[in-house]
Amino acid sequence: MEGLAIKTLKKQWQYHLMLLPGVILVFIFSYIPLYGLIIAFEKYNPGLGFSSKWVGLENFKYIFSQPYFTRTIWNTFYIAIFKIIGGIAVPVIFALLLNELRNQKTKRTFQTLVYLPNFLSWVIMAGVFLDILGSDGIVNTALDFLGFQTVSFLGSVDVFPWTMIISDIWKGFGFGTVVYLAALTGIDPGLYEAAMVDGAKRWKQTIYITLPLLMPTIILMGVLALGNVMNAGFDQIYNLYSPSVYESGDIIDTYVYRLGIKQAQYSVGTAVGMFKSAISCVMVGLSYVLADKAAGYRIF
Repeated sequence: MEGLAIKTLKKQWQYHLMLLPGVILVFIFSYIPLYGLIIAFEKYNPGLGFSSKWVGLENFKYIFSQPYFTRTIWNTFYIAIFKIIGGIAVPVIFALLLNELRNQKTKRTFQTLVYLPNFLSWVIMAGVFLDILGSDGIVNTALDFLGFQTVSFLGSVDVFPWTMIISDIWKGFGFGTVVYLAALTGIDPGLYEAAMVDGAKRWKQTIYITLPLLMPTIILMGVLALGNVMNAGFDQIYNLYSPSVYESGDIIDTYVYRLGIKQAQYSVGTAVGMFKSAISCVMVGLSYVLADKAAGYRIF
């Protein structure tokens, strides 16, 4: 076995050489900084560095005693789960609708239009949404003109989470549409022809042919998304939220930012981040197990 491995390495050394720069970058920026997690177990003082006073699990006890911490965990799961559900359902539905278009030019036009927002950062999109959904924005101006009550999309505790969920789905569903359209092209057209011979209309073909054959891809995308369930979208929420919606819009990432950067509580912020990373690691492992069981997808 050892001789075979050496022989393979000699034959494929160019590929390993190409991989080396990426491995070095990952080691420098992903593995070496792991040493900084020691801050979570210290009362960190920038002047003393990593030689600060060791406090063990005191920082973790502190964050779990904070009522706001439990709230941020709930907000993170709540927003992230609905983003995952919508991020699967909307692209599937839109891909099925696009797949029914026979005019290829129209199909490509719609596909391009829905995919464009995916290339824009949330810094840009936040400015757009502030102009559209703000108290003096286009939507509220139209509602007021029509005699309806205006809605505080970015200032209401009840409305803000759904504003984040819907806007995130709108921005990202174009990418998911491309994935599902690619899966739809792999379906054998002969199945539809056989169904037509049996008298099945388009709706029946979708229910009994398209969706069952698309299901492995849907399951795979869903279980892989579980690995990001603790990432409810820092860049989006940070650029759109305000203290008035902390109760329902504050997530773990924004909480860590305020503690660690704004309030200079480096140890507490690191402890919160470490807790989130541990949960995310478990969810990633679980998602790969589910992907293997449900869709036959395996990495290792």
